[in-house]
Amino acid sequence: MIIIVEDSLGSRLDQYLAQQLPELSRARIQALLKSGDILVNGKPAKAKTPVERNMRIEVDIPEPEPAEAQPQDIPISVLYEDKDVIVIDKESGMVVHPAAGNPDGTLVNAVLFHCAGNLSGIGGVERPGIVHRLDKDTSGCIVVAKNDAAHLSLTTQFAERDTSKIYLAVVQGCPREAEGTVFTNIGRHPVNRLKMAVVNPGSGKPAITDWRVLRYDAASDSSLVMCTLHTGRTHQIRVHMLHLGHPLIGDPIYAHPQRQKAKPGRLMLHAWRLAFNHPADGHRVAIQSEIPAEYTPWLIGTELPAWEEKP
Repeated sequence: MIIIVEDSLGSRLDQYLAQQLPELSRARIQALLKSGDILVNGKPAKAKTPVERNMRIEVDIPEPEPAEAQPQDIPISVLYEDKDVIVIDKESGMVVHPAAGNPDGTLVNAVLFHCAGNLSGIGGVERPGIVHRLDKDTSGCIVVAKNDAAHLSLTTQFAERDTSKIYLAVVQGCPREAEGTVFTNIGRHPVNRLKMAVVNPGSGKPAITDWRVLRYDAASDSSLVMCTLHTGRTHQIRVHMLHLGHPLIGDPIYAHPQRQKAKPGRLMLHAWRLAFNHPADGHRVAIQSEIPAEYTPWLIGTELPAWEEKP
């Protein structure tokens, strides 16, 4: 790709290219500069190079390198898919990213197989663009970008809170109020580094969760709660409900499942509804996943609230 500069004089080269090539993220442009794949007047360029009139910029975008994770034929439930994004209904128990202890069998492995030949090089590597995560034992909607432009758009939307994320949780006991908002800072637990915790202002990161009780089941002393996330901190709902004195049913980290009356056999947290602006044209995409069977005892006779962003 060859670009002849006619305007934006005095801009940094990386900033100029970010405007000219919106399908590439700033990080991708920086990587191409470092690898020598961007030439100015025939010579390798630097990010800080000032843009001048009639400057000849050559951009070579290499073919994506194979991802470290390998495609695996793992069944996944697809809720929505086009050339830019795919929304998957993740099962409880499935890890999103390969890591120590889970080198394969993950959502990434499944998406690599499902989208074979239809993934662009996000960050120079052929891999799915995971822009948000769900804990291993959380089920429900997760969106994956298929190319750099979609990845950049979705990452920005999640950072700027332009998405809608609604979860269903079953918690121990019943909150005194019917609904409310938890606004705290969340950071690493001071003792157990595997946990997150509500921390003092000035440390951690702000976290906001709206919650609403949908049904209380006296027999199991537990409640179905709808949670709307305004931020996306690690274990946010689990930590906030514990902060209210109502840990999630089946939570092995923040509760004692063996002491809870309800025993559904899993962490009772489900990413139920997800909405975002489509990276290509901005239209609103609203997805709702089917509520897992383990929630049935709390759904009988319960009228679920309507969603303004109807799927």
